[in-house]
Amino acid sequence: MSFVLSVNADRWRAHMHSTAAEIASVTGFPVVPVIKGNGYGLGQARLAREAESLTGTVVAVGTVFELEEVLSHSLSDVIVLEPCDPRDTASSHTWGEVGHRWDSTRIIRTISSMAGLESLLEGSGSVRVILEGRTSMHRFGFTEAELLRVFADHAVRDAISRGRIQILGLALHLPLEQPADEPAGGGTARVREVLRWHGIWQAELATTELPIDPTLWLSHLTDSEYSDVRRFASDVLVRARVGTRLWLGDRGGLTAQGCVLAVHPLPDGVHVGYRQRSGPKGGTLLIVSGGTTHGIGLSAPTPAASLRQRVVTAGTGALDAAGRALSPFIWDGKQRWFAETPHQHHSMIWLPRGVVVPQIGDLLQADVRFTTSRFDAVLGLG
Repeated sequence: MSFVLSVNADRWRAHMHSTAAEIASVTGFPVVPVIKGNGYGLGQARLAREAESLTGTVVAVGTVFELEEVLSHSLSDVIVLEPCDPRDTASSHTWGEVGHRWDSTRIIRTISSMAGLESLLEGSGSVRVILEGRTSMHRFGFTEAELLRVFADHAVRDAISRGRIQILGLALHLPLEQPADEPAGGGTARVREVLRWHGIWQAELATTELPIDPTLWLSHLTDSEYSDVRRFASDVLVRARVGTRLWLGDRGGLTAQGCVLAVHPLPDGVHVGYRQRSGPKGGTLLIVSGGTTHGIGLSAPTPAASLRQRVVTAGTGALDAAGRALSPFIWDGKQRWFAETPHQHHSMIWLPRGVVVPQIGDLLQADVRFTTSRFDAVLGLG
């Protein structure tokens, strides 16, 4: 049983390098490749190795639990995007283990709270951190007032001055969507938010003699927005953290496929599967590699921002309630219906009468969400 991802390596790498070059041209600095979660379907170790061919010395992972996988396959410094906080006991324990096994100078922590910063004040050696500002995402980060209090804290100032804590800049994680009532002029909402934080950050650094890097580490801006940021604030130093666009921006170079494991032409009225449901008259039942273990049939809540999206969501929900659901598997140019919900490692698919029937061993293309997919093999990248 194999659910595989086939990669056109030349096309995929060409996109990766051209994207990195485009981002560097608008920011003035090399891209920061984000290698998190399931490695965007391609695997973290594989992306860490591929990122070594890009200009720059920094990559990013999502959590401390992903850190060692990337450290062991990359020579780059690694940012952990999820904030380090001692109140998260499981991650704190893992931070301690990683610190004993790896060169701490390669690791950069994100800090979004005073508790996180205070946990690093004591100890030997130097700890590299990026402070995170709380943007309109309202997820993690210091508020403006909290950030100002950080630099007024005597213990923090002492730790910075003696080199225990090295602050490498300010991180801003911006929302994907823009407000509907976007005013004209002055750039987008994201641009204005970055410029506001840049002004606060620069004003604070101008009043201190502490050795703090002025760089802004940004996520989710477009190329035109990066250009606007640099146009409105020529002194800004920007590092763009990019994942989906870098790795999955050219979907034509990536093909997910499930192998046909069994083919069963069935007479009318035959019941199949765990739930013993019947299929179309004179249909053929296919057993295909790819189940819930691989991410098949799993879905995130829909954003349903527009009326059309809400109508589609309502229609899909009605079909699900009636026991009918489209699979991601495509045969003869169409997505085919599940016979029942996917099993752990494979799916049961109906083909109606009159459709050309595949053979055992044939591959069915699957239209899947790569960030939630787990493949048995990734072919083409080595």
